[in-house]
Amino acid sequence: MKRTVFLLITFFCTTITFSQTLNTVVTDAKGNQKLLGQVNKRGLTQEPFKAWFDKNQGTYLENDKVIKALKPDLKDYTIKAFFGSWCGDSKRELPRLYKILEEANYPMNQLEVIAVDRTKEMYKKAPNGEEKGLNIHKVPTFIFYKDGKEVNRIVESPVETLERDIQKIVSSKRYLPNYASVEFVNKLIVEKGLDSLKLMEKELLPQIARYVKGSRDLNGYGYVKLRDRAYDEALYVFDLNTKLFPHVSNTYDSLGEAYFETNNPKEALKNYYKVLSMSPENKTAKVMIAKIEKSAN
Repeated sequence: MKRTVFLLITFFCTTITFSQTLNTVVTDAKGNQKLLGQVNKRGLTQEPFKAWFDKNQGTYLENDKVIKALKPDLKDYTIKAFFGSWCGDSKRELPRLYKILEEANYPMNQLEVIAVDRTKEMYKKAPNGEEKGLNIHKVPTFIFYKDGKEVNRIVESPVETLERDIQKIVSSKRYLPNYASVEFVNKLIVEKGLDSLKLMEKELLPQIARYVKGSRDLNGYGYVKLRDRAYDEALYVFDLNTKLFPHVSNTYDSLGEAYFETNNPKEALKNYYKVLSMSPENKTAKVMIAKIEKSAN
């Protein structure tokens, strides 16, 4: 009995310690170091991350007038910042965010910074699942909350400049982030479900098209769903993208990959052959067709 109690206490303490760990650094298969999980500035200013953090924070020419204008309202918001220490956009925008917040005397205990991974198994995920339910499909993503509710977010890069985008958000002005199409489609999936959306597709396509800037928008979102093994949602998103961009071969390539991963070789071949009809020299399509046909024989 005493041994059992001791083991339970040991496990409980270990779990608590892990969940509170900051600035975890791991080394990938290629020998590159990356941050994972909750991070603070101390972690960002340690090697090898210090080089890009200090450079991009120090060289950013912020707009003092805009920061002064956003300062009174900003303190009423909490912020969750998701980034990848391996991501060029994150390396640029996260140091700038810190500079703006520090210039605005923002209470930094209201900022939560989470480093996500990029492996196939943990694609855009953090070790403790902080990204769950938040639709993190691009990094960096800076989410602004007021009274515990999400107000808006900045995705991958600012629409204007980081401080102007923040000013619009905290002053309740109309602000449409990058990849607004993803937010729109994700909300529809959550609220209506796939079966209902498929029935409404003809009416929905023009609405979604208003928000989409290119085939890349929904393609990245589809891969987040695919890596998360939300296969029905991934197939729906990739198929939707082929209908929005029927002349872009990569949309069929992604749909073909999703069908391949869900053990539907017939539909996978159909889409890879579509890729070849549009792009005859596409190496990926040729390799996948040969692989699927070989496995069928």
